[in-house]
Amino acid sequence: MGRLRVLSGREVCRIPESVGFAEVRRRGSHVVMQRRTADGTTTVPVPDHREIRIGTLQSILRQSGAPRGLFEA
Repeated sequence: MGRLRVLSGREVCRIPESVGFAEVRRRGSHVVMQRRTADGTTTVPVPDHREIRIGTLQSILRQSGAPRGLFEA
């Protein structure tokens, strides 16, 4: 398991888009990404900051279900 790299909000938004998420709305400094499946809807808020903190990045990773390798250096 590699180390998570420092990413901006825009870079983080591209990763969930690659696994089926779409931007639903934007308010202030946050972007809300959403994916609809037969089982339900998954919503992931992403802060649109210059650098996303590691704990926030881990939370986005867990909520989105995206492969960890997409977030690693």
